[in-house]
Amino acid sequence: MGDIHGFKFIMDARSPLSLPRTVALVGLMGAGKSAIGKRLAMRLGLPFVDADDEIERAAGCSIAEIFEKYGEADFRAGERRVISRLLDEPPHVLSTGGGAYIDPETRSLMRAKAVTVWLRAGLDVLFDRVRKRGHRPLLRNGDPKDVLARLMTQRYPIYAEADIVVDSTAQPADRTTEQVIEALRTHLQAEKTPV
Repeated sequence: MGDIHGFKFIMDARSPLSLPRTVALVGLMGAGKSAIGKRLAMRLGLPFVDADDEIERAAGCSIAEIFEKYGEADFRAGERRVISRLLDEPPHVLSTGGGAYIDPETRSLMRAKAVTVWLRAGLDVLFDRVRKRGHRPLLRNGDPKDVLARLMTQRYPIYAEADIVVDSTAQPADRTTEQVIEALRTHLQAEKTPV
């Protein structure tokens, strides 16, 4: 029970969430990290930050250019530095690139300083979302659907280490956002409850 401006209220499922740390969204390209992340941030009254945008700003060029000029290893090192800096900022909703959580050091940082949410999506949903966009460096080498299937096999066992898993389906993004909020509420309640 609380008191705001003389009005009593009871904490229930509709009460606002108080996040002690950043919510980091992980998952493959096309999982909805940006679309869900923006909606989630708005619903939670928090800033939305896209790690890829921050990396491009820091590097002064696009992610595709970074991959092309320096390779994936240098990109991952830069990504780790940017995400580390972002995780030291006040709580926000952070959308990360598809490979960020795969890097062991970056994953360790995220697990220590954020609540990680894996937006898990099936192959057909992912392919439908990414096929119209040509800016995905990892999809330029081979058939995009085959590349996505291979990435799913490699990465899904690692994404499964996230604190929370929410399925990102073809349903409206607002519905998935609601599911993330409920999963966060459940996770944060469990953290507060002594074992």
